[in-house]
Parts: sequence; C-alpha cells; structure tokens
Amino acid sequence: MMDERGKSDSPVVPGKPPNKAEEPAAEAGEGRGLAKGNSPERIALRTPGRAGAPSALERVRQAAERDRKQRFTALLHHVYDIERLRTAYHALKRDAAAGVDGVTWEHYGQGLEEHLQDLAGRLKRGAYRAKPVRRAYIPKADGRQRPLGVPALEDKLVQRAVVAVLNAIYEVDFLGFSYGFRPGRSPHQAVDALAVGMTTKRVNWVLDADIRGFFDTLDHGWLVKFVEHRVADRRVVRLIQKWLNAGVLEEGKRVRSEVGTVQGGSISPLLANLYLHYVFDLWAQRWRKKQARGDVVVVRFADDFVGGFEHREEAAQFLTELRERFAKFGLTLHPDKTRLIEFGRFAADHRGRRGDGKPETFNFLGFTHSCGKTRRGRFTVLRQTVRQRWQAKLKAVKAELRRRLHEPLSAVGAYLRSVVLGHVRYYGVPMNGSSIGAFRTAIGRLWWWALKRRSQSHHLPWERMRRHIDRWLPPVRICHPYPLVRFGVVTQGKSRMR
Repeated sequence: MMDERGKSDSPVVPGKPPNKAEEPAAEAGEGRGLAKGNSPERIALRTPGRAGAPSALERVRQAAERDRKQRFTALLHHVYDIERLRTAYHALKRDAAAGVDGVTWEHYGQGLEEHLQDLAGRLKRGAYRAKPVRRAYIPKADGRQRPLGVPALEDKLVQRAVVAVLNAIYEVDFLGFSYGFRPGRSPHQAVDALAVGMTTKRVNWVLDADIRGFFDTLDHGWLVKFVEHRVADRRVVRLIQKWLNAGVLEEGKRVRSEVGTVQGGSISPLLANLYLHYVFDLWAQRWRKKQARGDVVVVRFADDFVGGFEHREEAAQFLTELRERFAKFGLTLHPDKTRLIEFGRFAADHRGRRGDGKPETFNFLGFTHSCGKTRRGRFTVLRQTVRQRWQAKLKAVKAELRRRLHEPLSAVGAYLRSVVLGHVRYYGVPMNGSSIGAFRTAIGRLWWWALKRRSQSHHLPWERMRRHIDRWLPPVRICHPYPLVRFGVVTQGKSRMR
C-alpha cells in the first residue's frame, strides 16, 4: 500500500504475466519501481513498415510485458501521430452530440487533414487546452437521472489516442477478472465467468456490492499517482490532469472539482479501471491468496463487482476489510445496495430446512441471477432480464410510438425491429428465452395499441396485427452459448478466475 507521497511501504512481489498463467499468477504489489530509462522501443528497427516488424504500440506492449516495473518516459509522440488521430476521428459516432464548442463530426471533417495537423502541432508544443465538458442527463431504470458529460470533439480525439497508447501498457497489467471496457472483453464474458465460477467452485455466499457514486468520488490525487506507476512522461500525465481539471459546464456555469471523472469521455472507463486495479483488484487478488481458506470468485465490470465465497465468515471478513480499504482511497460502499446473501448449489436445501424460503437473487449487468437446476437436476445459475430494465424499455418504446403515431407503418416497423433485435442480442442467453419472448410479445401489443389510436373509427383485428408482427419483429432466439462453452473458448484452458 502507498503512503501520502504515492510511494510503496510494502515489498513488491515479483510478478509473473497475470494473463498468461495456467495457474493463478502472482500479481505485483501496489507499489511500482522507479524509472529504468526509456522504453526499449527506441532500439527497434528503423523500418517499421517492413514485413514482420512490430508496430509502435506493439513494441510498447512488449516492453511493458517484459518488465512489469517499467516506467515509460516517451509516449506523447504516439499520441500526436497523425494516423492515430485520424483513426480516432473515424471511430467517433457521426451523429454524436456536440460539446461546448458546438463542433460536430461532419463540420470537423470538412478540413480534416488541416485540423489534425493543427491539433498534432498543439499537442507537440504543449499548447493544447482541454475544454469543459457539457453536462447532459439520461434517464435510469429506477426513474432517476444519470449525469453524463459531452466532451468537445478535439478532446474526444485526443482522449481516444491516449487510451490506445495506455491500453498497450495497462492491458498487460490488468487482471483476468476485470472485464469492463477492455479490448476484446464484453459484459457477456463477465456474466459467463461469474456463472462458471458459481457452478465449478465451492460458492455458498455471494457479496453483491455497490460503490456509492464511484465516478463522482474518484480522487484525482490518487489517480495521478496510479498513472505515474507506469507513465513517467510528464506530458501525458499533464494531458490527463487537464481533462480532470477542465470541469463541467452546467447551466452556463463552469464547475471544477478535485474528485470525480465525468462519465461520457473516452478516457473515463480507462481511468476507472486503472483506479480500481490498484485500489481493489490487486488487493482482492492478494487477499484471496493469503487470507482465504476456501474458494473465492471475483468478477468486476467497471465499478460493478460480485464476489463468491465458500465460507460465510470469510465473506464477512472480506466485506469488513474492503470497507476499510475503500475508505483510504475516498470510496464507500452503498449501505443499502451492498449485501451478503446465501447462494449456490446448497442454498435451497439449507434455507428450506431452516424455513427461510427460496435463495435470494442478485442483479449484475442487466441480469437477475438466481439458483436453478438443469433438466438433469444439476445446479445452475439462471440469468434472466432484470424486470426494471424490461419495464423501463417498454415505457420508452410506448412514448416513442406515441411520437411516431402517424408515421408510415414501414418506418415504425423498422424502428421496432431494431429495438427487439437489440434486446434479443443482449439478453438472448440460455434459459432466458421466455423473458425475451415476453418482451417481443409486449412490443407487438404496444404497436397494436398505437395503430388503433390513429383514429377513433380505426379497427385492426389481432389476426391482421399478427401478420405485421411476424413481418417486422425478428423471432426470438438464443444468441449466446452456454457459459462453459464460451468460457472454454475464450480462455483456451487458461484461468480468468483469479
């Protein structure tokens, strides 16, 4: 653990490559070593375009993997590379809302090369200035408003370029049970990893934890110290500090804070992963290896994480020490949303003998997880659509149908097809067919209701409506394999349950 100067007061454990180990690998301690000079990329071949030569970022990745204590002193030239900035521009959403500068994707692209050259020059000279983020709100499933930030377009470009460079370093360091917003990883891999851990390990208790206002309470000072564990290029560190200090523009007023990072920027997910890597992941990994006697399963997706434990007393101890750990870094667990529940293959029998009823459920990444059995009577984890998500989406669709009341049937049908298709592609996991089928039926009935409201005398028989539904709404199908099937392919025999 680090002191107030960001230095380590505990010995550094020599680390094996954590994402390459067949057995749980030993992770490096939270402290990082001092700089050992520039990255070995400087001695690479002078003809990087030659066949077989690694790319610039690949050389950074290789250097980071060779030495887990390496601090990189020359990274900014990868950021202001014109090709990387151009790639970042084309990766942006074309119809995304504009930031405080009012510049849209299309407007910036009218003189793209000149704009990129100018931006690269300002980055190189240190003349680049971050603009405040425009505040926006989107509704949450529980009826509250989620605050988001809309950065200016050039800030989006530079943030994407910085993320590409830093990913080459930190993807080597991040642990296997971290899934949120990482290249090649998805929410479905996270829920599959959790299901596999619950069914193959001796899990009897689940810690369903929630960090209160994580993105609003993330401490800038600690974050910068964590970045400096690997990044010794002060120019890149200053870029991150500029975005943290740019503030938020809300109702014409610019608000700055020494804590929090605005959700919506390209850099925010990486900073969140970086913060929790040092605050939670390494600590949880060490706790599992040194203090746990029974099996422990941990899966984290951004600021959402779930822990599975064999022994209740160990789960309670983990929770107590986690609260203390978070307090040191300005984080707190939500008292009403953090709970320890009995869950697993024996939970139903144990609770039944005590007269406590069915095992409790928990929500993770849009799915309600509950104890169930296969057709052969074996324990399995049932994953069904969270009811609040289901209802919130139907409410939004009903409002949109009211707005589109007099649009052509084909236009509304195409819209509803995209809604159902998106829902099926995300929630179409094994044993959730009845839920997604009910969602498709509910969408069809909402459409029927909307079509009948076009005029007071309009009559549309249900049989005719069913033909519209069958034509426009895609059929229900399971899009994802069983967890053990996907997990075996993804890991190829290598453990992510570390």
